[in-house]
Amino acid sequence: GRRMKRTVPRSTLRKLIKKHKPQLRLAANSDLLEFIFFSILKVHLNFLLFLHRLAEEARTNAFENKSKIIKPEHTISAAKVL
Repeated sequence: GRRMKRTVPRSTLRKLIKKHKPQLRLAANSDLLEFIFFSILKVHLNFLLFLHRLAEEARTNAFENKSKIIKPEHTISAAKVL
């Protein structure tokens, strides 16, 4: 496939990662783009899990209030619990 042009030097990426994750030991030949990709993926998955929990809690709140529709107040009270 086509290779993506790197716009940031590898050394700059290393410095950024070192600054934010000093405990991380990167091998000299480690693929920084792969590390960044999996970091972003992890954040995205955590966000999706949070949204799922929020939706479940809001649904429970709506059910307890005998409402067939999840209203903004059900979601707001769910967010306070999470």
